[in-house]
Amino acid sequence: QVQVVESGGGLVQPGGSLGLSCEVSRNPFPINVMGWYRQAPGKERELVAQTVGVGSPTYADSVKGRFTISRDNAKNTVHLQMNSLKLEDTAVYYCNVQDMYLGYWGQGTQVTVSS
Repeated sequence: QVQVVESGGGLVQPGGSLGLSCEVSRNPFPINVMGWYRQAPGKERELVAQTVGVGSPTYADSVKGRFTISRDNAKNTVHLQMNSLKLEDTAVYYCNVQDMYLGYWGQGTQVTVSS
């Protein structure tokens, strides 16, 4: 069974930085799509950043210029570097990966931006 394990997250002050990492294992097929979603209390889950194959990453408008997604295909990992964090970035962040057949989710990691 495919395993998607996130790490990172925590509490940070506004303007601070935080990094999230996600490692995929036991995947029987190559992972094509790797990305991060988030869900704030009372809101729907939304796409934050995503990479598809070797194409350029895409970002939600709300995080452009502040967040950077990067992936290491050899290690089956994806990283989200979050800078200039704002109060509204507070959410549970989920790693999502997809092979040619299915998508898989991590368990989620809490990011709290608070003074």
